[in-house]
Amino acid sequence: MPTFYKILTLAFLLCSSFAITPANAINPEFEARRTAYIDYALNNVNADALSIQAARGISVSQSELSTILANVSSRSTADFDIIKLIRILMFSHGEYDSQILPVLAPLPFWLEANEDNREYWSENHMIMWMASDWLLHEKYGKIVDSTLDKRLRHYLKLKIRYGFYEFNSTTYAPYCLTGLLNLADFAQDTEIKSLATQASQKLLKEELLLLTNNKGVLFPTAGRNYPGKYENAYGQNHNNLIYMLTGLGQVENGTSHAGAFLATTTVPVDDVISSWQSKMDTVYTQGHTLQDGINNINTTMSVKDKVIFQWSSGAYFHPDVAQSTFQLLKDLNLWGHFEFADFRQFSFLPSNLASGVAEIASPISKSSGIYHPTIAVFKNKSVTLSSLQDFWKGKVGYQQFPVVVNAGTSAVFTLSGKPDVDWDNRPAHNANTHLPYIKQKSNVALVMYRPEKGLALFGYKDAKLSVALHWQDDKFDEIRESGNWLLGREGDGYVAVRRHSTGYINGVRADDNPDGQTWVFMVGNSDMYGSFDNFEQKIQEAQYQEKWYFDLPTFSWVYYAKIVVDGKTIEYAWSGDILSGPTRTTGIRNSTSDTKELTVYPNPAQDNITMDFSSMIFKPATIKVENILGQEVYNENMERVFERDKMLNTSKWPEGMYLISIECEQQLYSQKVIISR
Repeated sequence: MPTFYKILTLAFLLCSSFAITPANAINPEFEARRTAYIDYALNNVNADALSIQAARGISVSQSELSTILANVSSRSTADFDIIKLIRILMFSHGEYDSQILPVLAPLPFWLEANEDNREYWSENHMIMWMASDWLLHEKYGKIVDSTLDKRLRHYLKLKIRYGFYEFNSTTYAPYCLTGLLNLADFAQDTEIKSLATQASQKLLKEELLLLTNNKGVLFPTAGRNYPGKYENAYGQNHNNLIYMLTGLGQVENGTSHAGAFLATTTVPVDDVISSWQSKMDTVYTQGHTLQDGINNINTTMSVKDKVIFQWSSGAYFHPDVAQSTFQLLKDLNLWGHFEFADFRQFSFLPSNLASGVAEIASPISKSSGIYHPTIAVFKNKSVTLSSLQDFWKGKVGYQQFPVVVNAGTSAVFTLSGKPDVDWDNRPAHNANTHLPYIKQKSNVALVMYRPEKGLALFGYKDAKLSVALHWQDDKFDEIRESGNWLLGREGDGYVAVRRHSTGYINGVRADDNPDGQTWVFMVGNSDMYGSFDNFEQKIQEAQYQEKWYFDLPTFSWVYYAKIVVDGKTIEYAWSGDILSGPTRTTGIRNSTSDTKELTVYPNPAQDNITMDFSSMIFKPATIKVENILGQEVYNENMERVFERDKMLNTSKWPEGMYLISIECEQQLYSQKVIISR
């Protein structure tokens, strides 16, 4: 096969007329917006406008090109720049080959041993690396590894059939699009060109326009995203795409990474444009199960590529794939990569123990998976509500945004974790310390938080288990409060949130109950409810219930919540094991005190228990013991505590679970005790 440079001369001849003229579309408004976008980019050149210059046969800005070339080899997201460089090469007639090709030549385009910086496996990175490698191979004869052809075709067919793993991501979808459009525009292989065209059209329809409201705003529930993508309605990478396609939103002044690709593509977009709807009320499941990925879908791949495809769906350390993950990390010495920092502490283990360890670590090992979500979507003109239904509840979240509401141009959502007025201060990989259970019916969603107790073993505890509300006061024309309900109006769009409490933490509306919290979201507009007053009246008529109870047949603690509003009833009973009961709650009685753990032994017990009173010496204390029904079985007021150990006779207590509560100088101590004989 020719080397990377030997056929440059031939390439100049073959590509003497390679500049693309956008295909004619039926939609003249789109063509007008695209032309205006190109004109603006050429008059306000930045790094993202270079491919537009190349497409128009204009010399690209040397200062911008030099900056890209100087940094590309060291940048962790080098593929973000490489994909632009490839487009410049494809559009040009060899003018920039001598500048660009030597910089690209030494770079690996697929995962190799000892990698600690670049990422090749999430689906946006995968397609940018593979598309760039393939096009260099076709045009310049670049030598590629033996699996590229197979895995590229497999990737494209996977997206067309199952959709995108990083679903609804305003962060990642635009970058996926750039890799797909490069292939659709420039691939010489007819099958790859066709597949890339179909995949790019699917992405534009389902990942960008499906949840866009009539203001051109996209604030979706997402499998992978960042808080910054929900701060501003306009001016971001994806907004260029939405405005160019639909004309919705604000005129976007400024060239974006993906916008330049869409502006210069030959991919037909008329069907994409006509797919947008102003109203929607649906629940759908996309992707495939993990087991299908392991046993059927990816079986033809090489061992390494199969693992990488599993990773692209978020399946890193799930018990079913943990062993193959561990083995690849060991084989390629990848433990130094930032992506695997949370699991580096287990790197010494043999691979054959990985599945067992991953099962023990299930609160953090399973929920990175984003391969088979059920998504509920409600949209009515300017208002949207979208959520993930029963998605890894109680486990750590990995960039997932499980529920998002929009009343026009403002995103409203909750995230679990220590609140901060700067939402971008949250860990980039763990936007949620634990994910909620969500059930959505049309324009109402019940959102319940109950962190798995095992999270404490991995550093997730105390204030980190708070739930905070993202609510931007300045985005609303009117704000009202009614009990725990917070209501906002933006134009003719309405949103209501029933908070678990009305408190603040670090200046943010939040609650820090670590046992369980329930929030409710509801949207509407003037078409649905008439005035904002009428919407508020519906809220005031809502019936809400929340309680804990112990289910004897299953011997489990159940956290139950129910909302009845606007003719819709949503309820859920969340069962947990014997150790996952509340520390602050018995029955439906809530304690507002901070609770400290009481040492009690033996536990389980038979005829007596001993309590550690060492922290209460010489202080008054009240002891109360309740059974699982909230019935009091013991009560004692002690004017002074004189002994470090206090024994209680439990021989007459029926078998079961009991909650011991001790109040001492406004401090509450508690512990659950099991009596078993």
